[in-house]
Amino acid sequence: MFYKIIADIVVLLHFLWIIFLVFGALIGRRHKVVKVLHILGMGFAIIIQIFGWYCPLTYLEVWLRRTYDPLHGYAGSFIINYVQKLVYIELPGNTILLATIFLVLGSAFIYMYPPPVRSGEKTPRI
Repeated sequence: MFYKIIADIVVLLHFLWIIFLVFGALIGRRHKVVKVLHILGMGFAIIIQIFGWYCPLTYLEVWLRRTYDPLHGYAGSFIINYVQKLVYIELPGNTILLATIFLVLGSAFIYMYPPPVRSGEKTPRI
């Protein structure tokens, strides 16, 4: 049961990582550490898409599930089942690569045009 719970946590972390990659530029505009982490994550996403690799979290989740149950069947949490369907969406590789490229370009646009500084606020150090 331990491996199944850890596998569910890995799927949730994977989902949160994807959400961060999609929306991280909005936070990264104001926070340098978040910006660096987001840019590195986006670079990693492009690399794994170009080479057709899988995210290491995918391998970890599969290993944990197979360790728990070698047949790797779904018999668990309703939420985790649907989060998995979002994380491991079945689309052609070219479609996912194109979506990743658009996401990178959108993030670059957000970083190039930082938010306006309100009066009385310090200019963010980027």
